[in-house]
Amino acid sequence: MPGRIEDYALIGDCESAALVGRDGSIDWLCWPRFDSDACFAALLGTPDHGRWLIAPRDEIVRVTRRYRGNTLILETRFETADGAATVVDFMPPRGSHSNVVRLVVGERGSIAMRLEFVLRFGYGAVVPWVSRLEDGTVRAVAGPDMVVLRGPLELRGENLTTVGEFIVAAGDEIPFVLTYSPSHLPAPSPLPVRSALIATEAFWNEWASAARSCASAIAIRSLITLKALTYAPTGGLVAAPTTSLPEQLGGPRNWDYRFCWLRDATRMLLALMNAGYQEEASAWRDWLDRAVAGSPDQLQIMYGIAGERRLTEWEVPWLPGYEDARPVRIGNDAYRQLQLDVFGEVMDALHQARCGGLAAGDESWAVQRAVLDHLEAIWREPDEGIWEVRSGPRHFTYSKVMAWVAFDRAIRSAESFGLDGPLDRWRRVRAEIHEEVCRRGFDERLGSFVQSYGSAEVDASLLLIPAVGFLPADDPRVRGTIAAIERRLVVDGFVLRYDSGTAQDGFPPGEGAFLACSFWLADAYAMIGRWDDARALFERLTALCNDVGLLSEEYDVSARRLVGNFPQAFSHVALVNTALLLADTAKPAGDRVSPPAMIERAAAEEPQAD
Repeated sequence: MPGRIEDYALIGDCESAALVGRDGSIDWLCWPRFDSDACFAALLGTPDHGRWLIAPRDEIVRVTRRYRGNTLILETRFETADGAATVVDFMPPRGSHSNVVRLVVGERGSIAMRLEFVLRFGYGAVVPWVSRLEDGTVRAVAGPDMVVLRGPLELRGENLTTVGEFIVAAGDEIPFVLTYSPSHLPAPSPLPVRSALIATEAFWNEWASAARSCASAIAIRSLITLKALTYAPTGGLVAAPTTSLPEQLGGPRNWDYRFCWLRDATRMLLALMNAGYQEEASAWRDWLDRAVAGSPDQLQIMYGIAGERRLTEWEVPWLPGYEDARPVRIGNDAYRQLQLDVFGEVMDALHQARCGGLAAGDESWAVQRAVLDHLEAIWREPDEGIWEVRSGPRHFTYSKVMAWVAFDRAIRSAESFGLDGPLDRWRRVRAEIHEEVCRRGFDERLGSFVQSYGSAEVDASLLLIPAVGFLPADDPRVRGTIAAIERRLVVDGFVLRYDSGTAQDGFPPGEGAFLACSFWLADAYAMIGRWDDARALFERLTALCNDVGLLSEEYDVSARRLVGNFPQAFSHVALVNTALLLADTAKPAGDRVSPPAMIERAAAEEPQAD
């Protein structure tokens, strides 16, 4: 059986990724791209669906692990009665091939180790043809895919599993390298392991060193995680490297997150820019520009890592799912939904990019104007909302707020950067949306904004109303909304995104607390001057990170477990933004409308960015 979600650590090469368990087993590997068929799928099934184990044969006395400094090099140290050894796992920066390196280092005494290699393609369904090359390399081929496994050990086959045993003594270094290649090409050349390790360590340390000095260790670890979830060739950032890790243990809330959501756009951009990563922010902005290009009425809420539009969802019947959470889904049909908030996210992200000095061409502004023309025609329509409900469209309050943001940011961009546009008309639409939201989205009896027009429910996305500048933080309606969310959605100190107990989203009730929403509450506390509460909540949230600093999407407060896809970019983006907010109390809380001084300076230096 797979371990708990929090038992896993991430390794990756900024194009693909793997999850390594505390027991020394790689149970999930998606390569050569995040969204490709997984070679290993034990995480969602059984070991027979693919895994790679390297661990002691005898009883383990203690396991400790860490990332080597500010890198994505994982070190898992096993201790037995006879000695100690460390398995060093990493994926070198991509060259012509994708590699997974597992280096076994003897530290004390000697340990009997075992290797078990179960290779399956097609999400655990396809058994490849395994053969041995002249140099002892194990090669596995199935259709278009090939992997080769190299190491100094003579391996043998047993029941469709490649196995081997070896002794590692103090001072020994025993390397194993798994390399992917298209099957029509010759077997790739051996990887020089020692130089690859040096290059990998240098890559991550150099990248991490660019972080602003105010970034804490936990924020830097989250930034490294976000970098690992970035698809380097395009700049797209996946929500998570996994699919179908359940939001509800044993339930059907299981989704494929190996795609890029527009809802992450502004928060991701601000996290990168505010932390000092202009190059990554620029790459993300460029990906966003390319993805949304085209007819505005075809704007999607999410895209593939290269901007692909067709993300058809299907179910995998041969995988039982993580702890029997069914179904396992590949693809995500939410890409077909109308979510009005993404229009605001796109316009806000591109406005913030201008403020940050990320120059864009005239074509980008032309696309944005066309997007606004379309939004002007549809903003009154109901939609599925930020949480992608599958129970039918409604007039979600936050969706309308973000429609307001779209026009507000267009006006700000035009005023600040000399861009052409029908400002008077945009101002009229902005005012109309604002008036409607305040009239129909606010419940006088509750003293709070509500999830959708006419509803009596609240929604954690309403915490973002002051952050996006729709109303000031000291407005009584904002304070009332925060109070209502505290009463209704806070469970054991953590925030639910909405009351799933009402089954209002088309699924059985029950899911974990949404971690990004909990960080939003900390931000809201800061914005209304409750700094002690903000810091206390931030500390509670960061305490949920596993032993190597990773978070999933949600936290099951009853089971006290991380749930949902892992690691989750949305959670780590929220962590970074809250950490920077709390570390820099001199700047205004709510930096989506009041950018930090560094961004304002950049904008002043390049007033004609467009």
